[in-house]
This record gives sequence, C-alpha cells and structure tokens, in this order.
Amino acid sequence: MAKHTPLYDKHVVMGAKMVDFGGWDMPLRYGSQIEEHHQVRNDAGMFDVSHMTVVDFRGMHVRKFLRKLFANDVDRLTVPGKALYTCMLNEDGGIMDDLIVYYMDENWFRIVFNASTGEKDIAWSRKHAEEFEVEITPAEDTAMIAVQGPTARERLGKVLDGAARDAVVELSPFTAAKVGDWFISRTGYTGEDGFEIILPAEEAGDLWRSLYGEGVKPIGLGARDSLRLEAGMNLYGTDMTEDTTPLVSGLGWTVAWEPQDRDFIGRAALEQQREAGVTHKFVGLVLEGKGVLRGHQKVIISGLEDGEITSGGFSPSMNKSIAFARVPAQVSANCSVDIRGKQLPASVVKLPFVRNGKPVTN
Repeated sequence: MAKHTPLYDKHVVMGAKMVDFGGWDMPLRYGSQIEEHHQVRNDAGMFDVSHMTVVDFRGMHVRKFLRKLFANDVDRLTVPGKALYTCMLNEDGGIMDDLIVYYMDENWFRIVFNASTGEKDIAWSRKHAEEFEVEITPAEDTAMIAVQGPTARERLGKVLDGAARDAVVELSPFTAAKVGDWFISRTGYTGEDGFEIILPAEEAGDLWRSLYGEGVKPIGLGARDSLRLEAGMNLYGTDMTEDTTPLVSGLGWTVAWEPQDRDFIGRAALEQQREAGVTHKFVGLVLEGKGVLRGHQKVIISGLEDGEITSGGFSPSMNKSIAFARVPAQVSANCSVDIRGKQLPASVVKLPFVRNGKPVTN
C-alpha cells in the first residue's frame, strides 16, 4: 500500500490527480499542468515534498566521515547553515544518490536524500559510519513544503512572523536556518528562487492553507518535472543511476578532486575513467519541429554510435520539446532522434534551457 504524506487529505480535497511515485501517493496535477508550470515561472507555487528523506548526521567526527562518503568536499562548508550539492557514490563511481547537505555546526550536518533511495542511502551510510562513531537519525513526524517562484520570498514572508519571517528575509541562496522546530532553507528544484521548509507534520496543514490564502497555488509532480527539466536539473533514476558516474551525467562539477589525499568512496574508479578519457557526455536537446522527446528514445549521430535520451518532455517556457541525452563525447551541434520510426532533427545545446524564467540563447 502506498504511503501518504501529512498533506495527502489536502491534495484530495483540492481535486488533485494522485499517482504512485516511489511508493507514495502524490499529486500529479490539480488542473492544467501547463498553468501550474507558468504559475511557478511567473509568480509562486507550493509543492508537497514531504516524501523526501531528511536525515541528521551527528558526532565529533561527522565532518571527517562525510568527506569520505560524498564526492564533493564538505570542507567547503565553513559557515553554519551553508548548503552543498553533491553525489554519493558506490565503489565503482556509480551514483547512489544526489543530495543536499547542510552544515549546521561541527557536530551536526543535515542531509536531504531522494524519496525512492532513502532506505538504501541510510543503510549505506551506516555501513561506513561505524569507525567514525557517527549517529545517523532520520527525521520523524515531519513534513516538507517547497515554495518556488520569483515572488516566493515576498509571499512566504506575508504568512510568517517572528524569527521564521526574519529567516526568509535574511537567508541567501543555498543556506538554511533552524527556527524552533522549523528548518528553513533557500533551495529548490525549479530553477527559480524559493524556499523549502521542514516542519512538524501537525503544522503542515496550517502553513499550506495560509500560503493558499496568499495566492500561492499548489503544484503537482508534472509541472515539477518540466520545471526541473528546463532548469537543467537531473532526476535520479533516469538521468543518473548506480550504473552511471558523475562524469557522464553532467555532474563532473560536483566532484572535488582537491585535495588529492581525500580518499572519498568511488574516487579511484572516477580517476581511472578520467585518465582513460570519458567517452560520453550529457547534453541538452531541442527538437526542431513537432513531436515529443521522451526517455529512452535513440539519438542518432552521423558517423558515431547512437546516444540515448534520459528524460524529456514539452517545455512550456520555450514552446518546444526538450530533453537530456547521453551521447558520444565527439557530438557537437546536430543530431536526429528516432520518434516512432521517424528520424527528426534536433539541436545539441548547453544546459540549462531556461534561466530566471527566460529561455537561454545557446
């Protein structure tokens, strides 16, 4: 039986179309998916992301442990509240998950794992934590609400007061603050400004209602996917898996190679891949003409082996079909995509497709 977030009843009352997502009943959309997409790009929308896995890592040696566990280097985090995006790798350099880690103090880092990988990630972390004496504790009885869009800061500020409102006003991008039982971060998965709030489950409904009263509309998984696609943000399980490394997933920038003596899990395999020469790269595609780009469609490049789309769909901001693809490293500008037996032309572009709500000229 699928799990329910603390806001499940709110979604049902609001008429959301519910679907299974990683074992959770989640809202796909409340009405028009395209309207929900534009709501976030032009104003502000709210997402129930309570299915995400929030875990606290504590201990005297927690920093040393996370420097081994993650491909990016948490030594870059020196100011309390600062966040870092990274991948957690297996010994072969494959991506076990992508995540955000928050540095709160020298004995406490908070991690937000993906929903579908939470149990696996916790087990993997605990397996390697014993020698460091790190305590790993999943957050319980919490909800998580994301408020995203160019007016997110203004609208969220109107429904909060006291220290919570001050945090929203004062936080800079990719930072977080603990305010009582609330954890407020200026992060998101849409390419827009916004906040993610982790709060006690019993308080989530009140915040949801207050935001709705302020004109912040609920947004489903459908628009969340088109927003992150436009923003050039990978989705775990489609654009990256345990069988792909950051170097072929457009995430080489998340690997901290220096200092050379930091022996993070998967480093040896990544170094071997880098030295041998990376044979594939991760690119954006824009379809020239009508059609829809979808995951697993074949990308055809003259004189080279075929590539493959990892995820794709319609871009409401560009009014075109776009996609991510893993293709041979030699690919430059043009290719074709096999759509139902027809080879349709597409352009290879740099990511993201959309920045600050506007299509990027590549």
